[in-house]
Amino acid sequence: MKTEIQSHGGYSLATEVRKVYLEGQVDYSLEPLVRVDSQGIPLGNIESGDSVVFCCRRGEREIELTEAFTETQFPYFTRPELNNLYFVILTLYHEKFKDLPVAFAPFKTQDTLGEIISKANLSQFHCAESEKYAHVTFFFNGGNNQPFPGEVDIRIPSPKGIPFDQIPQLSLEQVSQRVLEGIEQKFDFIVTNFANGDVIGHTSNREAKIKCAEFVDNALNQVVESALEKDYVVLVTADHGNLEELITTDGKPHVAHTTNLVPFILIDPRPESPYQLKNGKLADIAPTILQLMSISAPPAVSGASLLGSPVFCEPRRVLLIILDGWGIGNEDDTNPIFIANTPYWDQLIKNHPPVFLQASGEAVGLQAGKTGNSEAGHMNIGAGRVVPQDDVRLDQAMKDGSFYTNEIFLKAMEHVKQQKSKLHLIALLTDKSSHGSIDYPLAMLKIARDNGIEDVFIHVIFDGRSTEPGSAPALLEKLEKSISEIGVGQIVSGVGRGIALDRDGNYAKIKRTFDSLVLGSGRTFFGEEIL
Repeated sequence: MKTEIQSHGGYSLATEVRKVYLEGQVDYSLEPLVRVDSQGIPLGNIESGDSVVFCCRRGEREIELTEAFTETQFPYFTRPELNNLYFVILTLYHEKFKDLPVAFAPFKTQDTLGEIISKANLSQFHCAESEKYAHVTFFFNGGNNQPFPGEVDIRIPSPKGIPFDQIPQLSLEQVSQRVLEGIEQKFDFIVTNFANGDVIGHTSNREAKIKCAEFVDNALNQVVESALEKDYVVLVTADHGNLEELITTDGKPHVAHTTNLVPFILIDPRPESPYQLKNGKLADIAPTILQLMSISAPPAVSGASLLGSPVFCEPRRVLLIILDGWGIGNEDDTNPIFIANTPYWDQLIKNHPPVFLQASGEAVGLQAGKTGNSEAGHMNIGAGRVVPQDDVRLDQAMKDGSFYTNEIFLKAMEHVKQQKSKLHLIALLTDKSSHGSIDYPLAMLKIARDNGIEDVFIHVIFDGRSTEPGSAPALLEKLEKSISEIGVGQIVSGVGRGIALDRDGNYAKIKRTFDSLVLGSGRTFFGEEIL
């Protein structure tokens, strides 16, 4: 069986995506699209004996779909039996997948802030809604899935079944209430994430972004004032920028992360506070907290305290509030935070002038000039050092050639040859995202070609977060040209990231994705025959 190389399905899928745009669908939540032949038969379904490479590299968003393909005991929906499936993941984003083929085995970060506080026999409380829960637990704790002794983790469900820009408050009220309870219980350290700035910042809804900032302002007022009454030192910062930019340079809605600095504010309720701050980077937050709590930092914590001079005082309780996606923007009508009615935030920055932290690029272990993201941000904050990110590791592997000789990838090719089966690539359609890049499946196509594998099927996940709204057709056409140059591969399906990469336990979405990949279920479009 040999595929035609004059067309690889990209143009056909781009045409269909333009049609569903007219019906009101957007990239992020595009329902499954499945390529069929002239007889209406789906092309490129995943079957027993096949090899699959999940070309996404990060954490919580990839877990549910991986479970559907790999877990023997899977209670969420009925699946057809897939025997002898060789399912490869790029990185180990959960310990439960440790027995799967992992192309780039991770290293856990030891001596994180959470671990150090635990070893000091102090209590800690981590709280966020589900959209950012993994960030204050798994990522904050250096890739550890289990809480440390003395750590209590609280996950508040994010809203379901309604577009986020229609509910810019998300579950912030419930998160705030649980943090208030943690303050009342006098945990020694509390970390919480207010997800709104990033989640709503990824939408193109101007009014939702402004309202989002106002909801955050109100929650800050409640939580900070309560903590100050209980003698907490309160730290307010962000993991990266996003919300602070309303439009792009060409006048389009801005919906992506930024390289902007983020604020860092320290509020001490004691009248003669000795603390003075200096600028730094996210990795400097953990040593600052350890200094406030009078805990010695181990050598692995290489960040520098943001306290401008050594301060010796009694140990303090600390509350860390991470405003997700809340960067430093212009003080004009291009900045929703500036436009919004935020009296408490305005008071905070007036009475407690912030310093500014680097939260992107090499300062958080990413490539130079690359925008920050929530995973890198929380990893650096929790680790107290610059943590090399997976994009750097994988891109370096492609540069030095080790990506193309990766043992796990070669085993996937050998499996296809032995089984006389097919290779499938689940690919995020974006040039750059914290979850992946189209460069990875393109590199896999070259490996397949060089190993004589001709039956390679690409299952696209539309991004809609790190990509411009409505850009999927152009990206598909670009992908089509790249595949043509390589000479092998067929695009056979597409689905939105919000469905395929759910992280809120909505397995109905995962079922729609799984069924499209395995059963060919979904809206069909005609593509060129695969001979």
